[in-house]
Amino acid sequence: MTRFTDSFEKKVKQTIEKYDLATKKEKIIVACSGGKDSTTTLYLLKKFGYNIEAFHINLGIGEWSKKNLSNAQSICKRLGVMLHITNIKDEICKTITELKENRCRICSINKRYILNKKARELGGEKLAIGHNLDDEAESIMMNLLRGNLEFGLGAGPKTGLIKDKKFVQRIKPLFFCTNKETRRYSKEMEFPVLLEPCPHSAFVYRRQIRNWLNKLETKDKNIKRNIVKWHLNKLPELKKKHKKEQKLRYCRICGEPTRNDICKRCELLI
Repeated sequence: MTRFTDSFEKKVKQTIEKYDLATKKEKIIVACSGGKDSTTTLYLLKKFGYNIEAFHINLGIGEWSKKNLSNAQSICKRLGVMLHITNIKDEICKTITELKENRCRICSINKRYILNKKARELGGEKLAIGHNLDDEAESIMMNLLRGNLEFGLGAGPKTGLIKDKKFVQRIKPLFFCTNKETRRYSKEMEFPVLLEPCPHSAFVYRRQIRNWLNKLETKDKNIKRNIVKWHLNKLPELKKKHKKEQKLRYCRICGEPTRNDICKRCELLI
């Protein structure tokens, strides 16, 4: 244990405790992609003594997906954690690579849909995802630049505005950890992870925002932390303003929770 790894683990533990992300009695399903963030989340929740199982979505993106699946299986075997696997082709009849258009949008919407549904079916009371501080800063800026800041109303270390029996609350133990910190931690811990991004994501909007923020960070090292801090401070005001608009419904096609009459996943399939 180095000074850095000890400091990193304390930060994650403090986030879990300060924001009451989960209890030791709750069953937590960890979304395990095979990457550094989800692997770090899985490892630390296990180390801290939480009741966890892992869930992996095989996206069918050639060797990239095969390596991620292998890494997820490897870390779960090492930790003695049960791993559940779903192939996205079983859900949408195609792999992500086989899609000709809107790959990233279809992938993103279906991953959120599958994660919530499967976590609930597995008896999960919380769904842990590996989003780090960089991811949060990017999401905030994407919503802001699109004029959709209200889309981030459910953001934070513990997500969701409305409690519902069909919605498994998401928690983000790495919320205050930067991408660089998580990468360093995973390397020092020698986790079996794939650091290369999805081969289909080179031109997506998030990647453009990420590159922009990384350039700004060379002049202001605190810019991402400041964006996230600003948003957290702004959240109470935004939630109060949009409180009446936040109504959870059930999709009239699939029955899953949504804000609209038909969920985004079913809109794609119609």
